[in-house]
Amino acid sequence: MSSLRNLKPVRKTDRVTRSLRALERTASTSRVLNLLAIEAGSVHRPEHGQHPLFRNRTLNTSLIVKHRLRNDDIFLFDEPRPTATKIIIPFDRRDLGLGGQSFFVGQRGWLELMREACNEHSDMGRDLSVLRMIDSLPSLDPFLLREHLRRHGINVAPCYFAISHADLEQMLGFVAYEISRLIELAYRDKGRASGSHVARLVEALLSTDVDERLEPLRHTLVMEGESFKEGVFSWKGFLYYKWMLTKLWPQLGVVVKEIGQLVITGSRDTETSRYLDETRKRLQSSVMLERSAVQRALKVYDDAFEDLIHNGRPTAFREFLLRAPDMFISLGEKLGVVSHIASFWRYRFAAGQTPTADVDEAIDIFLDFEGGLSQTLSN
Repeated sequence: MSSLRNLKPVRKTDRVTRSLRALERTASTSRVLNLLAIEAGSVHRPEHGQHPLFRNRTLNTSLIVKHRLRNDDIFLFDEPRPTATKIIIPFDRRDLGLGGQSFFVGQRGWLELMREACNEHSDMGRDLSVLRMIDSLPSLDPFLLREHLRRHGINVAPCYFAISHADLEQMLGFVAYEISRLIELAYRDKGRASGSHVARLVEALLSTDVDERLEPLRHTLVMEGESFKEGVFSWKGFLYYKWMLTKLWPQLGVVVKEIGQLVITGSRDTETSRYLDETRKRLQSSVMLERSAVQRALKVYDDAFEDLIHNGRPTAFREFLLRAPDMFISLGEKLGVVSHIASFWRYRFAAGQTPTADVDEAIDIFLDFEGGLSQTLSN
């Protein structure tokens, strides 16, 4: 059987594809990287062609989705995993609704499937490396994606990362505030830390490499080698998520309320009406459950950090950094889902107006949101 036959078709009625149609002319989300829209908005920029995310043109105009695996997806993998990176290649770049082909990074035979879908038989080593890097991340948050690629020596044009200079400046300020007390601890043997020490360590934490500027911190935590490097990267992820949540939580509360207010137009049978009414309630409840799970994960970090700062005991924070890579994956998956819900909803329904959708679109939106949430949705 040809490997092309194993490519999973993405039909016009596929809920992922139909929800992505609404994203064709807008930015990506934490769960969706819309390279087709990025090309449309940035093809005139020289850096888009000079430093692409993927060198293969077909792959560089695909849609990448962090996808929670369903029962009919699990058999594609040799080992169980809750989520996977799905690559969707449209048949027609001008109309995503016509469908396309898809495969998961890491599924059995995915390399051959990708070559067939991309019509590429030359060396794709660099693109394969980028796909594996993307797959290793829990979400498609632009800051983390940019930093992860830079950390592995991949230089990609800024247009691929939807993070503004203003947002980046705000995050730098947030990080400086968060770690200023840690600076005092790390430099306690050298006298009171100055503003330059704070700026120096913030810059070091947000740089690509873990270098000698972090030596006082490494000595404070009694850590070595790769475990320290991996822990620092994941710590950076936690700090990014904490900053992101200062903006996300207010938005999410409004969205949850508006889900309950959504006006659904069009005729429907009794069963469909019951599904819509029950699902909107389940979604509201589950988004709040997911929010609570995120808060519990962040509390582990906060408690360990406070123990280090207030009690001068590095043990808990060192243990946190050792566990951070695994915790970072779980936290990122949860945040990616709720961030996608908030950003997709606000793009589709303008603030200050009564949200309205026809019955088919409402079903697609609810199915998309349900499919991403990790909490078991029950009546």
